[in-house]
Amino acid sequence: MRILIAAAGSRGDVAPYTGLGAGLRRAGYEVAVATTDAFAPLVRAAGLEFRRLPADARARGDVSDRRELMRTASAFLTELGEGFAAAVAEGTDLMLLSATTAPLGWHLTEATGTPSLGVYLQPTAPTGAFPPVVTGGRSLGRLGNRLAGRMTLRIADRVCEPAVAALRRRLDLPPLAGPAMRRRQEEARWPVLHGFSTALVPRPADWRPGLDVVGTWWPHRAEAARLPAELADFLDAGPRPVFVGFGSMAAGEGERLGELAVRALRRAGLRGVLQAGSAGLAASGDDVLTIGDVPHAVLFPHLAAAVHHAGAGTSAAALRAGLPAVTVPVAADQPFWAGRLATLGAATAPIPFRSLTVERLADALAEAVRQPAYTRAATRAADHLAAEDGTGPVLEAVRRLTER
Repeated sequence: MRILIAAAGSRGDVAPYTGLGAGLRRAGYEVAVATTDAFAPLVRAAGLEFRRLPADARARGDVSDRRELMRTASAFLTELGEGFAAAVAEGTDLMLLSATTAPLGWHLTEATGTPSLGVYLQPTAPTGAFPPVVTGGRSLGRLGNRLAGRMTLRIADRVCEPAVAALRRRLDLPPLAGPAMRRRQEEARWPVLHGFSTALVPRPADWRPGLDVVGTWWPHRAEAARLPAELADFLDAGPRPVFVGFGSMAAGEGERLGELAVRALRRAGLRGVLQAGSAGLAASGDDVLTIGDVPHAVLFPHLAAAVHHAGAGTSAAALRAGLPAVTVPVAADQPFWAGRLATLGAATAPIPFRSLTVERLADALAEAVRQPAYTRAATRAADHLAAEDGTGPVLEAVRRLTER
């Protein structure tokens, strides 16, 4: 059976599917990942086939501005749709669709008869349990949360509208509005498995059948992955340092953020490891080290705490290592995950990116590192994550679809 996983966005939107794909491959399936060129090395390193989607989520303006984010998301999806049909046509028996690619994949299922399954990294279905992930962490009450959830889906459908119209023309399908297709999927109870931990987001009781939270899908890494020698030497040279990284966020602000982070670390009396990321963080000194692409699973167990943007993947990786966190959310779903970490007690109160100062970061670092309650909460969550098997339920769902 040939399985195609379709995913697009930043690194955090794609990397988890390399681990999921590797698990499916070990179970005997042929697995390809359709994504953008930037992530071809990640896909191939996991032993999976790479299929190209012609779009690039990088360098698309100020993602902290919601109107700009919606405009660029619409343009991105339109580009994406141009190559999606070609990727499926290369040979596909089953599509596993991310939250980003599902609104396009549904139309490919209609055109080709290829069955599909949702594999989401964020909760998108409306619920009274919490507000939509893209609106931040403040609850509006059960009714308000559900209404906001429905409104968010309507907005998402409008963002997808040009891409969907273009794709249906390409597939020789009659016009169909996004809300109508979404209703069709809901009525059919289209299955969606969510790849995050119930420690962070328990399955809402008001979700319909077919929506499940199964546990985190961890990015693939080679068994032989080791710390670079310079980093290993730095870790051995003193007390456990603090990680500082913003992932795919804050492009072009590396100099300012690097200087701010170092000043905050020194004010708090802590050593630091700065991961360059898209921001280009950099610093030098006996008490700080700048690194490139080092897997969090290899690095995080050696640290005292993590300062990060609260992306879903980094948040889960920090919890997996039992690390207390200081979150600095920038945009999109990051305020939501930052709020969940704080609610767990595994992170200090979020510091919005635009409000980040040396003083606020230094105070939060001192609190996270020196108050044991944060480490205890993170350790409890780590035990919870260790007991979950995110890939197993996906394998079972694939088997059920195969039997049909």
